[in-house]
Amino acid sequence: MTSRAAASGRGQAVVFACMDADTLGGVQQVTHIVAQGLALRGHDVHVVGLHRSPDPFRFVEHPLYEHHVVQRRPPGAGRPWAARGRVSRLLSSLGQGYAVLTSPAVVSWLAGALPSRFRAIGQYHGSYEHARGTWHFASVRRHYGDLARSVFLSPEDAARFAEQALLPNADDVPNPLRAWPAAPSFLDVPRVLGVGRLAWVKRFDRLITAFARAARTRQDWQLHLVGDGPELPRLRAHAASLGMAGRVVFRGRVPAAEIGREYLNGAILGLTSEHEGFPLVVGEAASYGMPAVAFDVSGGVRALVRHGTTGVLVPPADLGALTGALAGLMADHARRRRLGAAARAHAEAFRLERVLDRWEEVFARISR
Repeated sequence: MTSRAAASGRGQAVVFACMDADTLGGVQQVTHIVAQGLALRGHDVHVVGLHRSPDPFRFVEHPLYEHHVVQRRPPGAGRPWAARGRVSRLLSSLGQGYAVLTSPAVVSWLAGALPSRFRAIGQYHGSYEHARGTWHFASVRRHYGDLARSVFLSPEDAARFAEQALLPNADDVPNPLRAWPAAPSFLDVPRVLGVGRLAWVKRFDRLITAFARAARTRQDWQLHLVGDGPELPRLRAHAASLGMAGRVVFRGRVPAAEIGREYLNGAILGLTSEHEGFPLVVGEAASYGMPAVAFDVSGGVRALVRHGTTGVLVPPADLGALTGALAGLMADHARRRRLGAAARAHAEAFRLERVLDRWEEVFARISR
């Protein structure tokens, strides 16, 4: 297989391998955004899903990269040795290049099956804090140090993995913003936003609780939750139990092309996840000049939210602090505008072109 960019000789092959490349999720979204950006720069880019997604989502309308699904079975039902053989054959048909393995599971499946002309890069989309509580840390420590490079989401995460997992090859590349809005929000619509899949890990129940407490004396404010997922019935019931059925609005899934309207019509972003790597929704909100109130759960969150400057960080799971932070910003439009302006300036570092530059720096470092 010879793709357009390889035939023109403009760039080396770059392959992104995911367990599942097409489910609506952060890893998948970032993979497709970066793949399209590198393809536009002339690289021969391929996105490989080791498994078929049970509910595929289209992230890029007109992809300039190749897209492959190795096994038609869903995750958990596939055969690692079959996937390794198929990916090895695919890569053998390409020129030399780089294989970005986007999770510890993908590294353990594929690292030993890559053709010698491909240099393996182990990517980790989670945080150091989360890794230490799961099998991920041991897997990163066991496998990532043998790869050409290891890539983490923030300088803090890269430094901590380098020190604690004894990695000699750690780099940091943040997740990129899909686009940059021409103008920011005025932050004058009395609306708190929660954006993401309605899954337990996002803990939107905490955001609903804190909003209900903060909004008791501010009847014009609403909380809008943008996304869908299995927690929807429970979250509806939780909002109703707090007397917020009419003020917590469930917007459902919003197409990527329309999400900007949500940020333009909001004033504060709430992030209440149990854990996060580098939450794109915070960067997206910041690009619209919207401050965030977030649980301080990772280096990625701290890279996005400068406490007291671009938003407010509160201790993880501290509902009292979260309520106070929301109430303070709800009551102070001037402070929202001040933090939001600083957030937009800070988010410049996560524009797609700058993140693509960082990826090409990683490739250059390997090639030296």
